[in-house]
Amino acid sequence: MIEKLITYLEYPFVRYALIVGILIALCSSLLGVTLVLKRFSFIGDGLSHVAFGAVAIASVMKLSNNMLIVLPITVISAVLLLRTGQNAKIKGDAAIAMISVTALAFGYLLMNLFSTSSNLSGDVCSTLFGSTSILTLTPEDVWISALLSGIVVVIFVLFYHRIFAVTFDENFSKATGIRTERYNLLIAVVTALVIVVAMNLVGSLLISALVIFPALSAMRIFKSFRNVTVFSAVLSVVCASVGILASILAGTPVGATIVAADAAAFAVCSAVGRA
Repeated sequence: MIEKLITYLEYPFVRYALIVGILIALCSSLLGVTLVLKRFSFIGDGLSHVAFGAVAIASVMKLSNNMLIVLPITVISAVLLLRTGQNAKIKGDAAIAMISVTALAFGYLLMNLFSTSSNLSGDVCSTLFGSTSILTLTPEDVWISALLSGIVVVIFVLFYHRIFAVTFDENFSKATGIRTERYNLLIAVVTALVIVVAMNLVGSLLISALVIFPALSAMRIFKSFRNVTVFSAVLSVVCASVGILASILAGTPVGATIVAADAAAFAVCSAVGRA
């Protein structure tokens, strides 16, 4: 198996998949800790459904690079989701459900009405649950993923203390002069960037698992914010690497295999935490 794995690693597409997978896993885990603690975990699920609708629009318009449509629509939806969630009449969870279901329905409707493919069900399934496109990445795709991932990591490092403050006590942070609205908006926009980059890897329905599982696993063992963040990042990168390599060796879906690895790691961390 080791010899087979070494042989596979000689192919550029396998190395590209590993690089992008590790970058996405790192960014998702950094955001996951903040989103879980703020009880806003399902913003990833909502935005992934919005991204699915944007992909449908891009396919109908026959764009060669769907990032031109998917990225701005997802970022704008993240801003709207945050604003709607702060509305006293529409709570955060209701806003996520409303926007995500609407986007998912409109996306599927567009793909049915203006289908440009003879295999509509296959296109929908690959978009929702991930596809083999992670194994057909070009160097340009890798550079785009690296750029977006670098932006996410730099933002998190530069504003670490403010994000920490807003995550744990938003009211106190506001009282001390921190403009919490700006940092909540920043978190939402960065989450949108991660969702867009991760869609080709795990699909729109499995992105939440990539965001939530590493954070929850780390919280079973560690208590401090910094330790949870570091362990979450390391665990997420390991699970993504194992999942991608296992999927290549076993011929299983990439996204589902990564999520399975994350779920197994969560079970192990839960057992260690109880012990």
